[in-house]
Amino acid sequence: MRRWGVRIRVAGGITLSQLRHQKLRLGLAIIGICLAVLAMTLLAGTGVGVLETGGQQFDAADRDLWMTAGETRLTPTGGGGFENTLYDSRNVSAAVSQQEGVRNAVPLAFETVYVTTEDRDEFQTFVGSGTPGGGSSVQVIEGESLDGDPYYAGGTYDGERTNDVLIDQETARSLDVEVGDTVYVGGSHAAARDNEMTVVGISPTFGQMLGTPTVVMPLSELHQVTGSTQTEPATFITITLEDDAESEVVQRELQAQYPEYEIRSNQEQLDAVLEEQVLVLAAGFTLVVLAVGTGIALTVNLLGLIIYQQRQAFAVLKAQGISSSLLILTVIGQGLAIGVIGGVLGGALTPAGVALLNRLTTAVVGFDGLVQFEPRIVGGSVTIAVVIGTIAAAIAGWRISRTPPLEHL
Repeated sequence: MRRWGVRIRVAGGITLSQLRHQKLRLGLAIIGICLAVLAMTLLAGTGVGVLETGGQQFDAADRDLWMTAGETRLTPTGGGGFENTLYDSRNVSAAVSQQEGVRNAVPLAFETVYVTTEDRDEFQTFVGSGTPGGGSSVQVIEGESLDGDPYYAGGTYDGERTNDVLIDQETARSLDVEVGDTVYVGGSHAAARDNEMTVVGISPTFGQMLGTPTVVMPLSELHQVTGSTQTEPATFITITLEDDAESEVVQRELQAQYPEYEIRSNQEQLDAVLEEQVLVLAAGFTLVVLAVGTGIALTVNLLGLIIYQQRQAFAVLKAQGISSSLLILTVIGQGLAIGVIGGVLGGALTPAGVALLNRLTTAVVGFDGLVQFEPRIVGGSVTIAVVIGTIAAAIAGWRISRTPPLEHL
């Protein structure tokens, strides 16, 4: 033990001497390990975000149960969104609201609509989101929320129209409009030209939920501009329960009462939406696996290259009588030092990298917080950098120690 203690102290001294005399190489190596750690934390954070974002958006909707008519399918038509397969949604939701344990039932519809500005020359396609009112579930970050749905007027569709819409930031940028501006919205170009509406607020709620730019308006007005007031289709009916109601019990009772519909919890509805979106889940898992593989590959290659570049210096030490075990300990010391410094630096820079990527992904795909900052991922990435870097350095040192010094000299 005493002899090994002496060897470790000597190896540590040689390691420090090597690092002091090779400051540029040391700096580049630390930067390389830092980048490897960032690759792991950011890629893995993106993968976790892809897997968790859908669940977060459904949880943020603040609903307990979801009623759908069969499968909830994503449609690529126009701007995208969901297929509306639940018809007579107003009467169905009113009946569900009378059930014991149910506080309210609200139909939501997502239709492709055409939108243009005052020049009315160029139309753009967006997802039109219809809701019976604003409320706390629709977040407004600028301007005002929607003021109910007076046009419905008990099913007559002859009430006073609000002609108000909410848009998200991406829609505002695409149309180059802001709160107070006029837009024209309809299910066709002709219908859009006749439906003048005012932007009353900026809301990211449905844009984040669907991952696409949206135009939000009262449900009856969406049905009117898309010509569907007779069938009143909805994508689903969201159900909020009383505080003392048991979700599973109410779900069973509603399913028995309405066997023609599917009654799902938040997680079950998310699974149904993503059931045919295997590529989304595959992308998330692939990013996590790719992050770990990339980080390990970068670390192994970098530390192996750093040690190999010092082969002549190590050959001189060995020619002077330093044992192979002491040489390997010296190499391990370098790998450990570079791995710790580079790993800690990469972990420290991760929050800034996450914030930057989130700003980019919000602008590109509409999801806020897609890249997740997970302390466990950061800790695991730093550990991989240190452990794998040390092992890679040890293997490179062992190979050098097995080679006669004259071959390197």
